[in-house]
Amino acid sequence: MRHVKNRRSFMKSAAIAGSAITLPALQYSRVYGANDRLQIASVGTGGKGWSDLLGVAASPQVEVAGLCDIDSSAKHLGQAADRFTAARQYDDWRQLLDESSDLQGVLVSTPDFMHAPISLAAMQLGKNVFCQKPLTHTVLEARQMRRAADKFGVVTQMCNQIQSHSAYRTAVHLVHEGMIGKVREVHSWQGGQPSWPRHIPRPSGNDPAPANVRWDLWQGVAAERPYKIGMYHPFNWRGWQAYGTGQLGDFGCHILDPVFKALEIRSPTKLTVDAPELLPETWTDRATVQYEFPGTKYTAGSTLPVTWYDGVGVSPPRETLAHIPSDAKLPGAGSVLVGDKGTLVIPNVAMPQLYRPDQSVAADLPVIPSVDHYTQWADACRGMGETTSHFDYAGPLTETVLLGTIGIRFPGQELQWDAEAMKITNHTEAQQWISKPYRKGWEPNWI
Repeated sequence: MRHVKNRRSFMKSAAIAGSAITLPALQYSRVYGANDRLQIASVGTGGKGWSDLLGVAASPQVEVAGLCDIDSSAKHLGQAADRFTAARQYDDWRQLLDESSDLQGVLVSTPDFMHAPISLAAMQLGKNVFCQKPLTHTVLEARQMRRAADKFGVVTQMCNQIQSHSAYRTAVHLVHEGMIGKVREVHSWQGGQPSWPRHIPRPSGNDPAPANVRWDLWQGVAAERPYKIGMYHPFNWRGWQAYGTGQLGDFGCHILDPVFKALEIRSPTKLTVDAPELLPETWTDRATVQYEFPGTKYTAGSTLPVTWYDGVGVSPPRETLAHIPSDAKLPGAGSVLVGDKGTLVIPNVAMPQLYRPDQSVAADLPVIPSVDHYTQWADACRGMGETTSHFDYAGPLTETVLLGTIGIRFPGQELQWDAEAMKITNHTEAQQWISKPYRKGWEPNWI
């Protein structure tokens, strides 16, 4: 295990946005030869990071050259080091980037709040990036990720991997082929039971961090707080506002993804949220977010209402779901697109169902095969094909999700969104949540 001593920092020393060192806008991507192997590193090797790493490394054209995790235990850095024995090992991602000029790609599979700081630093060094969803922790970070990907000419992919599954690809195809006509409204939901803390106060006291955990490094850009057993690392961070984005952030970039792809929407113009009052540090038990988007060539009107619901057992009101029989069972999570020629039910990771106006279920629908979301990125890094969840697409999707988390802080209040100006135009207090403060010495280098 390597520990940081003297290293240059990729974080700016001033907290003033725009004061970062300006790097040259070079094009780093290149076409690889048939015998070249893509040199990658993974930051975050446990949990989802482990499956991400195995997914990308499944390509014979990929070589794992670096591994980084603040947890050296068998379920984190240990298992990755045992599998990829030639890879350099680190506990600090800044040192990894300092010492890895040979890398062409970086996987970022950390808690939400560290996605952007690590990814931005990597892109500024010309590294291609594969980043977990939601793409970022704040709206400003999402916009910065889009700008960086464009400025430095790198290949990017957000890991909303269900996008590449046959189920979601088929749903998008059915809409594009006009099978349900023009869409007039959308309902999306997640009715599952989160396993992480929510709607609770911060626990008091302090526990010693395990010897295998670098708690100082885990906290990264967030304000320092005492370690507590089982509260944050390795998984329960999702329920804490300082680290995660709650149920909407956890699932929105999956469930809303085929809605965005099928209807080619990008940014809402306004939203209103129904949710309980937040406690100071954790996310709520439930929320309903009503978005309004500009219409597209796939929608019935000049605007499109999209409603998100989350909470245990929640689903859309049946009276809003035209063409679906009242006794038809809805999935526990998914989307319904109500069109003028039919209604499409898109379960979360299951094949879609198309209901006709007479409430019958359409049979013999075309099926679009899956693609590999992981090797798609690896291939694109080598100059073969393109990614489908690149940051220019994933950025607006993530911004929409994160605007919903801002709305959760102001229930019952309409927030009007000017995407071009990146501004909530009618609510000064809500606008302050577009960004966040960063721990001194850990501020990202803005583009």
